[in-house]
Amino acid sequence: QVQLVESGGRLVQAGGSLRLSCAASGRTISTYAMAWFRQAPGKDRDLVAAISWSGGRTYYADSVKGRFTISRNNAANTVNLQMNSLKPEDTAVYYCAADLTISMWPGNLPREYSYWGQGTQVTVSS
Repeated sequence: QVQLVESGGRLVQAGGSLRLSCAASGRTISTYAMAWFRQAPGKDRDLVAAISWSGGRTYYADSVKGRFTISRNNAANTVNLQMNSLKPEDTAVYYCAADLTISMWPGNLPREYSYWGQGTQVTVSS
């Protein structure tokens, strides 16, 4: 069993930066693919970024490419999402997700991930 807890979400002005962190417990995540999803009110839960267990492969949604960076520190059992140049459209609840098996990289559907955090709210004011 893997427990994931997100932190770092808050209100920020457009153009600002924010760093989200996902802390894992119960198991080490060194062999897990990790991802960040986000969900705005009335919208689907969409993949934002993903990173392979080795960190050698990453994926970014077109809407965040060049602004967001996903990283992992397996020794610390954490995954981070650095968000720069934030826009009001980035407002959402952000979720950390993990899974041992991703059949087709990057695994862009929520059902492909077995473990989830409770989410952290990011609000970007215009």
